[in-house]
Amino acid sequence: MSVIRKALAAAVSLSFTAAIMPQAHAQPARTDTAIKSVILVHGAFVDGSGWEGVYNILKKDGYKVTIVQNATATLADDVAATKQAIANADGKVILVGHSYGGAVVSEAGNDPKVAGLVYVAAFAPDQGESVGSLIAHPVPGAPVPPVLPPQNGNLLLDKAKFAAAFAADVKPELAAFMADAQVPWGVAALNGAVTQPAWKTHKSWYLVTTDDHMIPPAAQRAMAARAKATVTEVASSHAIYVSRPKAVAAVIEQAARGSADAR
Repeated sequence: MSVIRKALAAAVSLSFTAAIMPQAHAQPARTDTAIKSVILVHGAFVDGSGWEGVYNILKKDGYKVTIVQNATATLADDVAATKQAIANADGKVILVGHSYGGAVVSEAGNDPKVAGLVYVAAFAPDQGESVGSLIAHPVPGAPVPPVLPPQNGNLLLDKAKFAAAFAADVKPELAAFMADAQVPWGVAALNGAVTQPAWKTHKSWYLVTTDDHMIPPAAQRAMAARAKATVTEVASSHAIYVSRPKAVAAVIEQAARGSADAR
């Protein structure tokens, strides 16, 4: 059994004086070469609106941001929607996934336009793994997400336990809204296996949420280590992209700079 199952990111300016005074050497101006296109992929039980805080920060900082609205019915459909967003993006992109969205970006991230990957409290499956296989053997004593029995092939979280499990540091009224606005998660998406994990060939960043009751922090650290990702840890719930958008945006911008430096 794997560790993860056990434990379940030149323009050069010449001065006029340099032209007329050969002894003066002009210095090249520093240029911001960071990747400027970012694609955000949400996870299970939610939609893309939760990225609003992160979106606003990135836009203010000059990034071009696309939010993928995954149906979360099948992994294949979510990967297709994400690849379409990549195709429509301007230039190289940073691909960001939260929770189940990590499985989506692991598969869709093999697109040649992807410069780097960011996992936000996300699953990072290896070849042949699915979210379902990664959570099949939880560690005794670890928090168990309050997933209700499937209905018509879909999963939901218990509304009464949603806030504590998913969004403990989100404002109570917003957490209640998120619980009532849940998007059904398809069992087919849960069990969709990754065929070629992009983290094996791309630089990756991982944001670990140390107060997470959906994906245990130890599991997050194990997946990040396997992907050789640059890790940042923040004391936050699973919904860090809602409650701490500045922390999430900071890791994404770090990845944008780091991916550009590696080119």
